[in-house]
This record gives sequence, C-alpha cells and structure tokens, in this order.
Amino acid sequence: MTTFDKRQKDEETKYKRDEEFKFKINARRNKLLGLWAAEQMGIKGGDAEAYAKQVVASDFERPGDADVVEKVLKDLSDKGVPMDEHRLRKEMTRLLDVAREQLMAE
Repeated sequence: MTTFDKRQKDEETKYKRDEEFKFKINARRNKLLGLWAAEQMGIKGGDAEAYAKQVVASDFERPGDADVVEKVLKDLSDKGVPMDEHRLRKEMTRLLDVAREQLMAE
C-alpha cells in the first residue's frame, strides 16, 4: 500500500466516522426535543419517552429537519401550546449543542 493509498483510506475512515457521529448527534437532539416538547404538553414518564421516540422516527420521513419541525409544531398546536417555528428551531439549536456535549462525554 502506498502512502497515498493509506492516506486516502484514512480520510475515508475519518469521513465515515464523522458522518456517523453527526447522525448520532441529530438523533440525540431529536430525542431531547421530543422530551422537551412532551414536557411542554404535560406528557410525563413512559409516555414522554414514547413521544420522544416518535419525534426521532419522524426525522426519517424526509431529508433535513422540516419533518421534525412540522410534527412537533403540529403536536404542540393540537395540545394548545403556543409555539412558532422560530422559537422551536432556536430550541433545536440549543439541544443540538447539548446532544453534542453528551455524546462527546460518553
């Protein structure tokens, strides 16, 4: 194996590891968002955990965060919790940082 081949393989491995980490961060963020939204709606315990799993699963419908935003906004609205997209996305950004810190600490 040449130096170039080794460097290319190392870069591919790093890219794969970085992409997996991004996926884990987003999944953790979505779980935290689901728990936060459940709290806003007065959902507790096992029901809150189940709701958080639904939020995580909703992210697989379409690329990007729009599917998660739509689900959570609709659910909050259905429960009469006042929320706008800007405030929700701000919370998502905050929780993304929390998720990254949690995963880096593990």
